[in-house]
Amino acid sequence: MSVYPSLTRALAEALVDILWFVEGCEDDQMNPDEAVKVLEVATHLGTQLSSDQRVEFIGLIRFMAAEESDPSRREFLESFPEGFGLVEEES
Repeated sequence: MSVYPSLTRALAEALVDILWFVEGCEDDQMNPDEAVKVLEVATHLGTQLSSDQRVEFIGLIRFMAAEESDPSRREFLESFPEGFGLVEEES
């Protein structure tokens, strides 16, 4: 039995784990220019999702945030949709 209820959830978890790592890296752990490139690619991919895909992904991220026990990771997840271009930032 899989830990994840769907492939979409597994991939969302993997993407978030990678981006959480990259965003939290110190300069001596990862070249800052390369880190920015990774984050930009992820943001671009998020903007390429269809409306239905975006809604599904945001729902998964919000569900993951609600389940998260680590306060800093929960904050990362809560800001993920805006930070990665999935929704318009509120002014």
